[in-house]
Amino acid sequence: MINQSYRLFSPKQIRTDLIEEKLKENEVIIRPTYLSICAADQRYYTGNRSKEALKNKLPMALIHEAVGEIIYDPKGEYKPKTKVVLIPNTPTTKDDIIKENYRQGSYFKSSGYDGFMQNLVYINRNRIIPYKNIQDKIAVLLELMSVAMNALEHFNHYSHLRKQTIGVWGNGNLGFVTSLILKKTFPNATIIVFGTTEEKLRYFGFADQTYTISDIPENLTVDHAFECVGGPNAESAINQIIDYINPEGSIALLGVSENKIPINTRIILEKGLTVLGNSRSGYEDFEAAINFLNNYPEAKDYLNNIISSEIVVKSVNDIHKAFKEDQNNEFKTIMKWEI
Repeated sequence: MINQSYRLFSPKQIRTDLIEEKLKENEVIIRPTYLSICAADQRYYTGNRSKEALKNKLPMALIHEAVGEIIYDPKGEYKPKTKVVLIPNTPTTKDDIIKENYRQGSYFKSSGYDGFMQNLVYINRNRIIPYKNIQDKIAVLLELMSVAMNALEHFNHYSHLRKQTIGVWGNGNLGFVTSLILKKTFPNATIIVFGTTEEKLRYFGFADQTYTISDIPENLTVDHAFECVGGPNAESAINQIIDYINPEGSIALLGVSENKIPINTRIILEKGLTVLGNSRSGYEDFEAAINFLNNYPEAKDYLNNIISSEIVVKSVNDIHKAFKEDQNNEFKTIMKWEI
């Protein structure tokens, strides 16, 4: 069958490639319905990656946050139009200790491999999870939520039991989702969000406290912290966390930075801090995200607040429109995929 893939071949240049697809064993065919633009997709689209990275990974179809409907399942396990979330991480090995998203050899869609910006997606049945009672435009945020769920699992495993105060640095999409999950998971803890602007912090109505990073009380401390900033501001965020965190606290790093950054290791040693690296997610994290929305249905209303734009995509021009608008949006840009 001939499929169409909408591939970025150079910054802000997308072409339609025709691909001959053959259904492999254990694969199903999905029609994407909603796609969500991630900061990583935006960096590729605008060319804000190194020349080497762009040369090695392009051309490729962008987007790793997607939901869709079953078009064809040769085994008949899923009925047509069954709604599923698509898992971008694809492990190639088994390991009883190392999670799939950290294994050597795992590959990730829209990072050197075609993402979900296609007419149809041929995907292994172990890379999809059905969902019910969740709006598609909310379900497309499940990948973002799964990243926070992966960090939460790490945090629960490695952090000490005193969790009276937890700080989240970052007032963007990841900071929003992470702090929301933390508040529901630890209802008796004080969840504090630290951000750059009061305007964006107003969205965090579920948090116990919010502060701009330039106006933090001197006597404030946190038992643990989550860094959801990344980029060029990650250095100042991490070092600020190190200053305000209590001894033997855990720092969960989630933000992605293109360049190496210096951090205050002297105080990390002095306080006996634990630094936890977190990247991407796997099948179990998606399951946890779906269970979270089923257990806390009110969370769906909060998530709706971070959908800044919904763009109906019927042409390549609409794709460009979505990426351009996303550059000015405070939170998420999602695409209703009708191309």
